[in-house]
Amino acid sequence: MDVPKSAWRNTTHDWASTVNLGHLEHIRQNPVVFAPGGLRHLVLEVVAYAVDEAECTGGGHCRITLHPDGSVAVADDGRGTDTRLDEHGRVVKKPVMATEDLRFFDRPDTPSLPDHHPRRGMSTVAALSTWLVHTNRRHNGSWTQRYEHGVPTTDLQVIPADGTTGTTVHFLPNALLRTASSAIADVITQLTASWTHLSVTINDRRTTLPSAGRPGTGHRCPPSRRTP
Repeated sequence: MDVPKSAWRNTTHDWASTVNLGHLEHIRQNPVVFAPGGLRHLVLEVVAYAVDEAECTGGGHCRITLHPDGSVAVADDGRGTDTRLDEHGRVVKKPVMATEDLRFFDRPDTPSLPDHHPRRGMSTVAALSTWLVHTNRRHNGSWTQRYEHGVPTTDLQVIPADGTTGTTVHFLPNALLRTASSAIADVITQLTASWTHLSVTINDRRTTLPSAGRPGTGHRCPPSRRTP
C-alpha cells in the first residue's frame, strides 16, 4: 500500500494513532464508569467485537476461558483484526486496544451491551487490565502483542500460521475487577444468549471448591443459537 496510513479511511479506530495515553488514563481513573459490574462487563466488551464479526460473515463461534489466575481468554473464529502495510512496507494493525473506538466512546447514542450498560470499546478492557495479550490470525499473517494497563510493551511478534483465522484476547483484569464468583460463567452465558449470530462456549478452569480441588465445569450455550 503506497498511501500513508494517515490517509487511510477510519471506520472504528483512527489508523493514524497508535496509543492514546490520555484516553487510557481517563479510563483507569474511572473503573466504575467504564466497567460497571466488573469482570462480566469487560468480557461483554470483548465478545461484542466477535459479534460484530459474526454479523458480517453470517455467523461465528466464540470460546471464553476462565483461568485459575483470574484471567480470561476470549477466542473467536472470525477473520482477525485488520492488519495492513504502510507506505514503508511496515506492518500496521488497527489500534483497537490503545485508542478509542470512534463508534462508541463518549458518544451519546452508543448502544448498550446485554448488561444494559453502554458499550465503550476494547480499550476499556486493555486499560483496566494488569496485562493483556492480543493474538491475531489472518490469511496475510499471524502475530501476537502484549499490553500492560493498555500500553503496548512489545512490538508485533510473528507467530506461525496454523491454518485458522480469528482473534484471541487474553487479559487479567485489575485486582478490584476480578471475581471469585462461582456463578460468573452462568451469568455470562445468560447475557450472551441475546447475540443470536454468535454461539458461545464457556470453559471454567477455575477451582470451584478449593478445599477439595474439584475443577470447574464447562458451560455451553444452546447450539441452536449458531446462525447457519
